[in-house]
Amino acid sequence: MDTDGELLQKLREQIDQVDDQLLALLNKRASLVLEIGKIKKQEQRRFHVLEREEAIYQRLIQTNPGPFPSAAIRPIFREIMSASLSLEKVLNIACLGPEATFCHIAAIQQFGQAATYIQTRSIPDIFDEVERCRADYGVVPIENSTEGVVNLTLDMFIESPLQICAEVLLEISQCLLSHAATLEDITVVYSHPQALAQCYNWLTKNLPHAEIKETFSTAMAAKMAQGKPHIAAVASEFAATTYGVPICRKRIEDNPHNYTRFWVIGSASPGKTGCDKTSLMLSIKDGVGALFNILSPFANNNINLTKIESRPFRKKPWEYIFFIDLEGHQEEAHVKRAIDQVTTMAQFIKVLGSYPKGSRLL
Repeated sequence: MDTDGELLQKLREQIDQVDDQLLALLNKRASLVLEIGKIKKQEQRRFHVLEREEAIYQRLIQTNPGPFPSAAIRPIFREIMSASLSLEKVLNIACLGPEATFCHIAAIQQFGQAATYIQTRSIPDIFDEVERCRADYGVVPIENSTEGVVNLTLDMFIESPLQICAEVLLEISQCLLSHAATLEDITVVYSHPQALAQCYNWLTKNLPHAEIKETFSTAMAAKMAQGKPHIAAVASEFAATTYGVPICRKRIEDNPHNYTRFWVIGSASPGKTGCDKTSLMLSIKDGVGALFNILSPFANNNINLTKIESRPFRKKPWEYIFFIDLEGHQEEAHVKRAIDQVTTMAQFIKVLGSYPKGSRLL
C-alpha cells in the first residue's frame, strides 16, 4: 500500500512525463509552422492569418472536454501561436506607450509576448506607423463602457486607408500605486484623465487632501511614482509590476464593470470566421426620414446593428458622419446586399473592416 507521500511523488512524476510530451509536441508544432512558412513565402501568401488563429481558438474551446478550463485555452494558445509565428517573422505592433499602458496590455492579449511592441505617444502616431509599414498592426482604443467613444480614433478613419482587423475587449481595473506608508502620506496623484474620471468617487472619498494631476498615460503615472513616497499613480497591476511600484489599493474604479474596446488596425481585414462584425461609416443627405430610410436595408436583410455613433464632419460644418457596427461579415451575401443598397442612398460610405467579435477571456 503506497503512503500518501509515495502516491504524491508518483503523480508528480506522471505530470513531469506529460510536460515532456507537451514540450515535444510544441516543438513538433513549431516544425510544422516553419514548413508552412516556407510554402507561404514561395506562394507569396499572407504570413499572418488572423481568421485562422480565431478558428483554432474556437475549435479548441468547443471541443474541450474538461476538466481543463475553457477560459484558459485562448491565453495559452495565444502564446503558443505567438512564439510559433515569431519563428517565421516577429510581428511589429504599434500601441500607445510607454510600456504597460492598457493599450499595450490589449495588444499583448491579441498578439502575445513574442511580438515586438512599438510604443507611441498618440493615436495618430499608431496609424502613421502602420500606414508607413513600420508596424504590421496597430492597436487603438475605440470605446470605454464608462467614458464612451474615443472620438479621435473614429476621426482618423475618415481619411486613413487602414482597415479594422480585430477587436479586443479588455477589463479595466485601476489600482492606486505608491511607495507611501499610508494614504495620508500621499500629496499628489498622477494618472490619465480617463482613469482619474473612472476613479473620481474613490479618490474624492479617500484622498481629499491630495492634488490630482493629469498625465498622458497611466503607465507614465506609474513611472513618475517610482521611488517617491509622497506620489501615487492610478494604473494597472501590470504597470505596478513593470515599474516596481507597490499596490496600495486594488480595484478603485467606481464602476466594477468597466471595459475598454480596442481595434486592431492593419492593411486588410481578415476573412470570415462565422462570428464576425463589420464597421462602416456613412453620410446622408439631410431630410425627413433620411436616417430611417438609410438604415432600412439592414432591417430588411435581418442584420442586427450593435452600435450607431454620429460625428461632425470636420470638412463640412453642420454635416455628420455616422459610424455603424453590425453583426456579420461583408463577404456574407445578406450583408453585402444591404451595404450595396445603402450605397445607392448615401452621400458617402466606407467599410472600415470585417473582423472576429472580441472575447473578454484573458
